[in-house]
Amino acid sequence: MSKLRDKEIGPVSTEYHFDDKQVVINRVQDIEPILSNNKNMYTHNDGYSPSRELKRIARIPMVVLELWAKEIRGDSNWWAIPEGERKAILRKKLNSSEFKYFRTSEGRM
Repeated sequence: MSKLRDKEIGPVSTEYHFDDKQVVINRVQDIEPILSNNKNMYTHNDGYSPSRELKRIARIPMVVLELWAKEIRGDSNWWAIPEGERKAILRKKLNSSEFKYFRTSEGRM
């Protein structure tokens, strides 16, 4: 199987794998820096802006959003999911202890 890699698109890259019968597209992202930053931000403060109008909740790697979209709809385009449905998915995932490493402040969404 041969492998091509396109130029970096921000922190996400796309790898293409070819053989005689199929093409596999693999999205790659180093999520460790994001998780490390999330851990630091979680203990930094309560997450509110100085005016207390906004609250920092989470930072989620793009490849994770693509996986969640594929899991829910069979398509990896996160932005094709209607906004209300995206909010419901995020609420469920981020309130779960399974995905606590994406949180950047305490509390529930």
